[in-house]
Amino acid sequence: MNKQSKILLEKSIDSLMVAITHFNSPLERGRTETVLIMLDRSYELLLKSLILHKGGKTREPYAKETIGHEKCVRKCISDEQVRCLTEEQGLTIQIINSFRDAAQHDIVHLSEQELYMYCQAGVTLYRDLIKNELEIDISDYMPDRVLPISTDPPKDLHTMIEADFDDIKILLRPKSRRQMEAKSRLKSLAIVEASLSGERSQPSEFEIKKLVKKIRTGSDWEELFPGVASLDLSTTGHGINVDIRITKKGDEAVRLVPEGTPGATVLAVKRVNEIDYYSLTTSQLAAKTNLTQPKLLALIWKLTIQDDVDAFKVIKLGKVEQKRYSTKALSTIMSALNNGLDIDEIWNEYKKR
Repeated sequence: MNKQSKILLEKSIDSLMVAITHFNSPLERGRTETVLIMLDRSYELLLKSLILHKGGKTREPYAKETIGHEKCVRKCISDEQVRCLTEEQGLTIQIINSFRDAAQHDIVHLSEQELYMYCQAGVTLYRDLIKNELEIDISDYMPDRVLPISTDPPKDLHTMIEADFDDIKILLRPKSRRQMEAKSRLKSLAIVEASLSGERSQPSEFEIKKLVKKIRTGSDWEELFPGVASLDLSTTGHGINVDIRITKKGDEAVRLVPEGTPGATVLAVKRVNEIDYYSLTTSQLAAKTNLTQPKLLALIWKLTIQDDVDAFKVIKLGKVEQKRYSTKALSTIMSALNNGLDIDEIWNEYKKR
């Protein structure tokens, strides 16, 4: 590990320890906000440390500042040289970042079980990353006793949300004077939903009021928050050794949204089967474009389609890996052909590459 990478890792662990210290603090003033802000900072610094350790760069050419949190996550998922995150792991970091955004710029209310769940999931992933990528045991830096602990950790995400949602419905009853508390608690679910659907913006007062209205007309939480309903918890261990990992359910796919999408987070839960989304094999794509497979591959190379996660993915079917393309790949190729792109010229360039 080079010097800069090592310094970033040390600062990252400092931030993680501050987050854990405040989580276990008996004082409530500023506790939630401090935990979320410092936990989020620990991840940004850790990812930058890993990027440099793997030979990548954290600064764009001629840029005065290093890349931000979103760019770090994107590189660690999609850049072959520095890849260290799965899309599913990226969800945990994104959710924490969305809560941090609300904690730093607005107001966020998390129940104690929610705060515990996201913190423990964050610590579990942090430990997994430094163990797998750097062969470092987190216990080399801190004793087990300082990790977030709970006498009643959430074993089932949906049971926890169901209980919180029931409390919200009680707070929203007619003549209740706790409407603001209900809206505050509802906002935490809306933040996670927005994050999973690929939206960076915090829910507005108008959007919260719409949710309140739907709750009063009988809508359940799974209908209002389908993205949250697509998540699950993988919980192992007990006591101070509890591991919590946020996972996706069944056929729910996680995808990177296109970089530069206005107001978008890095990841979104896609509610379709991956085989349905990446529906075209190479031969099927060749047939639809009226190209031979060799010339199709030349065009794919020229248009860098395999670098676009929304257009191409290698999917494992049993023990076989298959290259598959989405309709976006087909649209990109047809657009290039219709605009007069010379396939013979590209074919000659491809053969000489």
